[in-house]
Amino acid sequence: MTDTLHDTAAFVRDWQDWRRRHEEALAAPHGFLAVTGLHWLTSRQQRFPDLPGRWHTGDEGVVVDLADGEQLTVDGQPVRGRHGFGPIAERGGLTVGIEGGVLEVARRGGRDILRPRRPDHPLRTGFRGTPTYPPTPRWVLGGRYVPFDVPRPTTVGAAVEGLAHVYDAPGRIEFSVDGVPLRLTAFDGFTPGSLSVLFTDATSGVTTYPANRALAVDAPDAHRRVTLDFNRATNLPCAYTDFATCPLPPVENRLPVAVEAGEKLPYERHASAGQS
Repeated sequence: MTDTLHDTAAFVRDWQDWRRRHEEALAAPHGFLAVTGLHWLTSRQQRFPDLPGRWHTGDEGVVVDLADGEQLTVDGQPVRGRHGFGPIAERGGLTVGIEGGVLEVARRGGRDILRPRRPDHPLRTGFRGTPTYPPTPRWVLGGRYVPFDVPRPTTVGAAVEGLAHVYDAPGRIEFSVDGVPLRLTAFDGFTPGSLSVLFTDATSGVTTYPANRALAVDAPDAHRRVTLDFNRATNLPCAYTDFATCPLPPVENRLPVAVEAGEKLPYERHASAGQS
């Protein structure tokens, strides 16, 4: 009994440490809670009320024309007049300095975008954490990774209507919940060999964000075994802000069971529960 209590206490402490790091990153001064706008660039010059300069994009990439008295900070150096950022790779981006914060210049779904981030944004300064299910070893599940012969290009929708993302899926993860066999298409994770899954389940739109949740999975072992710790299922930025372009799960990743673990619907979305 003592060993069981010790193991449970250690499990909860590890989860609490992970939660603290995760929320610190989310609420960082220039994290996603600091995003104040989402601007889509076209070949026509546009001026945006919260940014310096007139912006457009084309074959040569993103270009800004700064008027007298306007400037950006690029690589630590002040920039005035016309500045070209060059073509930006899909899901790539760079960050430049603006008055009161920073500006993300990025490419999502084949389109170039601008997202200013300011630490004094009310969404960030008023952030009080994200509600979660209590951590429990019940939702730490073993699974098996089944690689595809070749990665499968997989098109998924986005939190922004009309936008699509394409990811190469290297394989799927097979597991079960209470004897129900399930599978999830997996994408590459943030570290070499690791995996990431996007999913919805029977709690989506009820106690959790309706559009998606994400789970990071460590690299499979030599026998292709993996561990799915749904206590660490997280919201994507679109759960907090309308200025995100998050991908939606592949259709086959809509789980028919209630995954009562991980992050719940953010407090900021309670008024619009059920909307994606």
